[in-house]
Amino acid sequence: MADMVRAVVQTGPRQMEMREYPRPSLGGDTGALLRVEACGICGSDVEQYKGAMGTRGLPMIPGHEPLGVIEEITDETAARWGVQAGDRVAVEILIPCRSCGRCLAGNYMNCKNRVGSHGGGNPPARHGRLTGGYAEYIDLHPNSIVHPMRGDIPAEIAVMYNPLGAGVRWALHYGGVHLGSTVLVLGAGQRGLAAILASRYVGAGTIIATGLTRDANKLELAKEFGADVAINVEEENTVERVRELTGGDGVDVVLDLTPMAHQPIRDAIDAVRWGGTIVLAGLKGQQNIELVTDKLINKALTVKGAFSVDAAGYENAIKLIESGRFPLHKMQTHKFGLDGVEHAIQLLAGEVPGEDGIHVAIMPGL
Repeated sequence: MADMVRAVVQTGPRQMEMREYPRPSLGGDTGALLRVEACGICGSDVEQYKGAMGTRGLPMIPGHEPLGVIEEITDETAARWGVQAGDRVAVEILIPCRSCGRCLAGNYMNCKNRVGSHGGGNPPARHGRLTGGYAEYIDLHPNSIVHPMRGDIPAEIAVMYNPLGAGVRWALHYGGVHLGSTVLVLGAGQRGLAAILASRYVGAGTIIATGLTRDANKLELAKEFGADVAINVEEENTVERVRELTGGDGVDVVLDLTPMAHQPIRDAIDAVRWGGTIVLAGLKGQQNIELVTDKLINKALTVKGAFSVDAAGYENAIKLIESGRFPLHKMQTHKFGLDGVEHAIQLLAGEVPGEDGIHVAIMPGL
């Protein structure tokens, strides 16, 4: 086994470099060593790369959607997680304390004593440790949360557990989408597509997707995944089209999954029906957005902020992947080795002319 492990480190906005770290040894706050098979790139990774999320926690190893195989694990950690060396697992981003009142009540996503995170900046990862997925190995804390997954599924498909989990949680758990619901999904990225798939899976009545002109391929895939109508917001007025499709009533649920864009939030308020639900999941950085809050009051709206994915979302997503019922390979457009991390992020950001990415994975073994 190699004594040193390669990892890509973000040191500042648009600044990435390859570094080497000593291979971790088990014991103490290292419960297991994970060999990374693949790590998905999230829209928040793009904004972190650009500097829109600030510089808190830098330098850090990004990558909070890792999938891999456990190479080494302590007996105590194996008993706690119910896994053993050789098992493939998906890793959750947050590392909760597992003992505070919030954790004991099942609200570990809001743990006030988090140990850290895997590849995320909030809270910062453990400095100097192999915690992010843009690395050959990850040092897993005993408090990390992992989910077993079958090993016969291609890694680039299996690693979609995070965006699919987001689609399940944000549409179904937060939005309450159910049989017959009318749904508007603002944004046709990987999480928008996942939300459409989840909504169709539970029998939503009418699903409407939106995107830009450059998202033409994504909007076509949205229809294949279950959207009834796809709106190009640069050619049509979203609110007017939604009212036309719903007889003037508006939709039951709106999911805003667009990063850094203000107009979709205003569209969400105008396009949702009286008494409807808006789920906000698209990060806007530190930008201030002007809203007419009387509309929220007079329409008796429920507005929910969607933070990350919880265990139920991950488990449902893994079941969905393992079912083999959906053409998920059509979402997976690119995969790169560690040397291609920066190009991969720029591609997902739409900054690479001639290349359009939906789900982009980093695979250290390439």
